[in-house]
Amino acid sequence: MLRVMRGAGAGARLLGPVRGGSGARARLLGLQQQQQQQPPPAPVPAAVGRWLLACSGAVAGAVVLGGVTRLTESGLSMVDWHLVKEMKPPRTQQEWEAEFQKYQQFPEFKILNHDMTLTEFKFIWYMEYSHRMWGRVVGLAYILPAAYFWRKGWLSRPMKGCVLALCGLVCFQGLLGWYMVKSGLEEKPDSYDIPRVSQYRLAAHLGSALVLYSASLWTGLSLLLPRHQLPETRQLVRLRHFAHGTTALVFLTALSGAFVAGLDAGLVYNSFPKMGERWIPDDLLAFSPMLRNIFENPTTVQFDHRILGTATVTVITALYLFSRTIPLPRRTRTAVASLLAVACMQVGLGISTLLLYVPTPLAATHQSGSLALLSVALWLMAELRRLPK
Repeated sequence: MLRVMRGAGAGARLLGPVRGGSGARARLLGLQQQQQQQPPPAPVPAAVGRWLLACSGAVAGAVVLGGVTRLTESGLSMVDWHLVKEMKPPRTQQEWEAEFQKYQQFPEFKILNHDMTLTEFKFIWYMEYSHRMWGRVVGLAYILPAAYFWRKGWLSRPMKGCVLALCGLVCFQGLLGWYMVKSGLEEKPDSYDIPRVSQYRLAAHLGSALVLYSASLWTGLSLLLPRHQLPETRQLVRLRHFAHGTTALVFLTALSGAFVAGLDAGLVYNSFPKMGERWIPDDLLAFSPMLRNIFENPTTVQFDHRILGTATVTVITALYLFSRTIPLPRRTRTAVASLLAVACMQVGLGISTLLLYVPTPLAATHQSGSLALLSVALWLMAELRRLPK
């Protein structure tokens, strides 16, 4: 009898905590139901994604046009910078002669183009003018739709921060372009080299354009491409990391091309696979201190670009072979195969450009190929995105 009463007392003592626990669970369930009843954040309209893809296309056009401007040695033809005033080109003979006289005061005309005619000057002037005007079109393509989407309330809070960063970067890109041009207009009495812009500033200008392009393309693809329902296996995670590293290598190889262009390094050794008669040229480390060679020695800059290009196509081939061991959706497999195809095409263009002494059409196509390769790498990254938890 005593044992029964003790058992009843123990049971009674346990009821209090159980009732309290039930109440806590009920409150927790109520909070969860309230959260479930709250509407999820509205998705960003597809129009925003399409706008960002169009902006990335406009940036790509600016990069290609800038490359042609550099290859035709037209970038120093406009010797001043005005946001609005220079939008009106010279029209009369007197205006053209005045513009030509301004150009004649600077080193490029005095050293390199001292026998240039007014007709020849008009060609290089219009090349640089087209590049600058296209840059203004790119700026408007970002800023005006961004203001419209913001006013319509189509941008989520994270997207607002992204759009502000993109608009700020496109404005910075324009200022950086003029800062680059100024380096080629400065008198350098102690230099015996032909007038050219600083390769450091050229790399910064191209690098910021590539960042702007990549960010716009990635964001647009992320908004428009649905995520695949892929199981998070170890192999898939490794493939995703592999794709991220490959994209970084593609970006670095494209950026190294700015130093090749800035130093005319493509004209140093026009043979392949050897550089002249040697695999490693004698003047590879001719500058002192040694670190200067990486950025200022044309031989080293070309050698580095060769190594990076070879490493890029090798890594992409390995990525393709590894992807074949994983079950992937058809669209993702297409992205991987396209990456390998564009990489092979880009290597062929680079070797041809080198062997043919950098003809302008082929060199411009090679520069465009670097953008195409970066685009496909970003597409693959978008296909391999992780599902949100």
